[in-house]
Amino acid sequence: MCSPEEAALLRLEEVFSATLARINSFVLQPLLEAAPEPSDPWGRECLQLLQQLHRSSQQLWEVTEESLHSLQERLRHPDSISLESLLLLHSADRVLQVHLEYIESYTSCVAVQAFQKAVKRRSEYWQGQRKALQQFLSGMSSEGSVGTALVQALRQPLTHHVQQCVLLLLSLRDTVGESHPTRELLVHAATVFGNLQSFTRQELEQAMATQALWHTLSSRLRDVLCTPAHRLLQDSQDIPVTVTPLRAERVLLFDDALVLLQGHSVHTFDLKLVWVEPGQDGCMFHLLTPEEEFSLCSKDPQGRVAWQRKVTQAVCQTLRGKKDFPVLGAGLEPSEPPTCRCGAYTFRAEGRFSQATYEGEWYGGRPHGKGTLKWPDGRNHVGDFCQGLEHGFGIRLVPQASEDKFDCYKCHWREGSMCGYGICEYSTSEVYKGYFQEGLRHGFGVLESTPQTPQPCRYTGHWERGQRSGYGVQDDGDRGERYIGMWQADQRHGPGVVVTQAGVCYQGTFQADKMVGPGILLSEDDSLYEGTFARDLTFVGKGKVTFPNGFTLEGSFGSGAGRGLHTQGVLDTAALPPDPGSTRKRQLGLGVFPVESRWQGVYGPFQDFVQAGCPGDLQEALLGFHVQSSRELRKSQEYLCCERTHPEDHAGRMEDILEELLQHRAPEALQQCLRKALSNSLHPLGKLLRTLMLTFQATYSGIGANKHLQGLAQEEVKQHAQELWAAYRGLLQVALQCKGQVPEEDQDAETRDLQVHRLMLPLVLPSFYSELFTLYLLLHEREDSLYSQGIANLSLFPDTKLLEFLDVQKHLWPLKDLTLTTNQPPGDHLPHFTRYSLVRDKCFLSATECLQKMITTVDPREKLEVLERTYGEIEATVSRMLGQEHNLPMDDLLPLLIYVVSRAQIQHLGAEIHLIRDMMAPIHTGGLYDFLLTALESCYEHIQKEDMRLHRLPSR
Repeated sequence: MCSPEEAALLRLEEVFSATLARINSFVLQPLLEAAPEPSDPWGRECLQLLQQLHRSSQQLWEVTEESLHSLQERLRHPDSISLESLLLLHSADRVLQVHLEYIESYTSCVAVQAFQKAVKRRSEYWQGQRKALQQFLSGMSSEGSVGTALVQALRQPLTHHVQQCVLLLLSLRDTVGESHPTRELLVHAATVFGNLQSFTRQELEQAMATQALWHTLSSRLRDVLCTPAHRLLQDSQDIPVTVTPLRAERVLLFDDALVLLQGHSVHTFDLKLVWVEPGQDGCMFHLLTPEEEFSLCSKDPQGRVAWQRKVTQAVCQTLRGKKDFPVLGAGLEPSEPPTCRCGAYTFRAEGRFSQATYEGEWYGGRPHGKGTLKWPDGRNHVGDFCQGLEHGFGIRLVPQASEDKFDCYKCHWREGSMCGYGICEYSTSEVYKGYFQEGLRHGFGVLESTPQTPQPCRYTGHWERGQRSGYGVQDDGDRGERYIGMWQADQRHGPGVVVTQAGVCYQGTFQADKMVGPGILLSEDDSLYEGTFARDLTFVGKGKVTFPNGFTLEGSFGSGAGRGLHTQGVLDTAALPPDPGSTRKRQLGLGVFPVESRWQGVYGPFQDFVQAGCPGDLQEALLGFHVQSSRELRKSQEYLCCERTHPEDHAGRMEDILEELLQHRAPEALQQCLRKALSNSLHPLGKLLRTLMLTFQATYSGIGANKHLQGLAQEEVKQHAQELWAAYRGLLQVALQCKGQVPEEDQDAETRDLQVHRLMLPLVLPSFYSELFTLYLLLHEREDSLYSQGIANLSLFPDTKLLEFLDVQKHLWPLKDLTLTTNQPPGDHLPHFTRYSLVRDKCFLSATECLQKMITTVDPREKLEVLERTYGEIEATVSRMLGQEHNLPMDDLLPLLIYVVSRAQIQHLGAEIHLIRDMMAPIHTGGLYDFLLTALESCYEHIQKEDMRLHRLPSR
């Protein structure tokens, strides 16, 4: 059988359902029907609130009907339908949600006096309904407000129904045993309706307090503050507080904002971005907001506790995005608002962020973490922030006057300005890749324009406070020339070298972007001018011209409009021809630009990175990053994205890199480890090498491929190898320190040079070899041409004739007597033998093939090892022929080596020899390798001689 409590619940639901039906038909529908459409915004908003209340009331009636039906079925069939079938039990949470929506709609109407305003629009109708309302609402006086009566009409049935539900559910719970299957459901339902009762009471009190507040404010303030969402939580007129250092006559705490009133001015703070901090005494606490910091002071500690608790609870509730249940601040974690939050705010105060909207992460009232800044003028910044300033990687988009034109800065920032490595693409089609300091280009960087621009140019070098300053290389596309040298204040200033597309070279001193004073000019035909220059690089004043044939012209030079170059001086035709190497091989820039300081802007950030202990979060800022750029993306906000390695991976990667260095310290393992590191663009050593390659190509490729720059280039390559070795040593020391091990002692110069040439230079040289070897080719072009002529002539000789021509002693010839000849001169009765090569035209084949391997490697040491093996093959061939070990003296070795060189036919042997000589480790000087290289040089010079190039075989 059903209990009396279930029957009471049935009657309660019947009454509540009927009451809701009467409210809908007698109150809400008349409020909505036949009313003229409000013309003012406030009237329209009130109408929307009443419409929402009508919908939620209808939903509440429907769920009440459903609950009523479940009770009726239970009473009709108590044996077949269990207690669990009651809607109030099995769907208590659903019933709760419908009640909450109704309460929210109702209290919103109460807070903004929507009933009173709706009644006022149809006052005549509602005056006519006063008697009917008195019958509907017990206790309504004849003089009472109709609007107030409507408020009561919707409030009393709800509160009574919830209160009775709690009592009946508790009574029903007590009728079932502890082990009854429905007890848990009854406990839950009773708890839900108990909480709903507390929540309803709180919401009604807040709504009534908010409604009362509007009567105490001026119409101007009311228009600003009165919104359906606002609920007053605390008022300084109830518990007095003062505000310092700001001024406020009244302080209002709403459930989503803190408001300071001073006269007619309103200062509103979004609670999502309010941080509460305790004060130094018991009557004060501090509040932090994006643009203000102030304190609330009460008369006594109790007042401070009340305000601080209410503000803290309101902040927590706002951050959770929904009202606390059952009451404000009850039973939810965390009880303190988090210091790190996400939110949006538009800055109002003057400054860089004025009128900008920041959306992202906050900490202590300041942008902190990932975020986006947007200004009204179209500027955008996406990236990392720290304590209210741009700090870390960020992308800034700055619109220009013309349509769809932007400057895009992908940079590292520090304390609000660009600092560290960045890539900037300008609306002028220029691109800068390099370092910044305090928002200006500073350190090493490359500024390049596209070839389509009116004045295409490219600068690779050092900057100081936004201007080119220090050592740098600039290409001028219009003039077809390259400047290599010193800069100051964005102008060429100091020693410099100019190389033109026509092969002309200038070296001198520049001032204010012009060459002044004495200097030299080297023309493509190896003419040399030494003297003074005008600012446009024309001859002026005293000077001397030395022509390739040895003639000299010394005197005063000048030029004028329409007169061309003219001179007064002495032409000396009796002078001896100059040394071929004095002009043709003259090197520019040596001693003028110290090699160790040329690219200090590249080495410096790496050294700073190592000195800082190789922190992963600084790797990008100090060593750079690589991004894929697409100018089409400028037209959309997608351009604010940047494809690059995730910086959070850097810390872990650096730990792995340092650990790998510790595990590969043996020479063979170390060389493999270095090879892997240098080939990896994400490894610090690989990044450094790629930047050095960029500077090398900018200087010595294209226009810079000039023979007079070979000396600069080869000492630069050796310096780069030393710096990379020092970089490796720096990383190793950091790795040892991280493991708590004793750092290695500094290497002496001899040990360092040995390690550089043995381990680092062979790995580094391939990266620079193309440009470097081209310079060697150009420098030794004439000698290599003579050598090629000699090789071509000697290739016409058969083996025996060539051996004979080179005066190789016959007992060293690798030949055999094979046939007895029958053709004898008259009167000669002695036998004659014809001698043939063992393999026709393949004499000293193994040595020849061995020497040809010299061009298959770029490592100077491996080239010397090839030469050593070639020497061994020559001696081995001779020893086989003689049947005993035989050491060749220099007089015997040189002709045989010339023979092997002529048969190997290595192109550009002069360039190869000089590159080996320049890059050879100092330890080999005076040793076997030096001796063999000297012998090869002698062969090379011998083959260039006239008798080698012009000697012809006698005709048959």
